[in-house]
Amino acid sequence: MIVRQIKVGPMENFAYILGCEESGEAAIIDPGFEAEKLLGVASEMSMKVVAVINTHGHSDHIASNQEIVTETGAQVIAHELAIFTVDRYIKDKEFFKIGKIMIETIHTPGHSPDSVCFIVNNEIIFTGDTLFVSECGRTDLPGSSNEDMYNSLVKIMRKMPDNLIVYPGHDYGPTKTSKMGDEKINNYTLKKRTKDEFLKFMLEP
Repeated sequence: MIVRQIKVGPMENFAYILGCEESGEAAIIDPGFEAEKLLGVASEMSMKVVAVINTHGHSDHIASNQEIVTETGAQVIAHELAIFTVDRYIKDKEFFKIGKIMIETIHTPGHSPDSVCFIVNNEIIFTGDTLFVSECGRTDLPGSSNEDMYNSLVKIMRKMPDNLIVYPGHDYGPTKTSKMGDEKINNYTLKKRTKDEFLKFMLEP
């Protein structure tokens, strides 16, 4: 398994290339900007792009989907609540593969209704805009929900294995990646709180 983290666009976005060395197949995750740059990196890695995987449907994560599909014939994979063009809809706890890489879908709404995280080979997790290094995604956008974010962060993310390497959707933290165990300790949005405490906390400046 190869993971390449690539900063794209004007909003500190991270896109990713997830490649299977055995099959030579790869997915591009959250290509919001700079499709040519992402395809160039995939070519340098000698990978065939077979999928575009989106953690959610905000434009800064999907804007280059169609260009990559046109260039490669890749299929777009996203959660069943996605309202953009998708070839394969996936559900919570559904598994799928890129080459021989096993990917588990975890539905984590809050930032958006279709937000998901992807656990890969039980080693890494792509968290999109659900969880950043030392932060979490915004909940003041259309379709956002503080209640859903509470469930996603406190009831789902806090229960994930400490060894998972976190690959976020934006470069908003002190480091570009982290470990889930470190986030549980250092990320103030992941602190143990009751639902009422969390909702009050999210409304603070």
